[in-house]
Amino acid sequence: MTIRTWIVSVAAVVAGWLALQVSVMYFTDAAPGAVALFPASDFTTHLPADMAIVGGGAHWIAIKSDTPNLGKSLYAAGALLVLPAGLPGCLPLGKVL
Repeated sequence: MTIRTWIVSVAAVVAGWLALQVSVMYFTDAAPGAVALFPASDFTTHLPADMAIVGGGAHWIAIKSDTPNLGKSLYAAGALLVLPAGLPGCLPLGKVL
């Protein structure tokens, strides 16, 4: 395998993973929270009252909500990209004491 093949392969895997994460947020309510990447400057003013901001940085905001259609609501509020947060993953572990 050449370096070009490796780069294309890694880029395809990353793009596929990102597409899967975006699809989970847009089409399901599986995640209890979300990370809104590159939100609009007035993003927080457009959030519904039943959503809680639990974290944030320069280019992201973490949101938690139990309401349906969380991903669609965040896109409507002005998020450029919404990724799931709080999912247990493929190997759900028991509670740590």
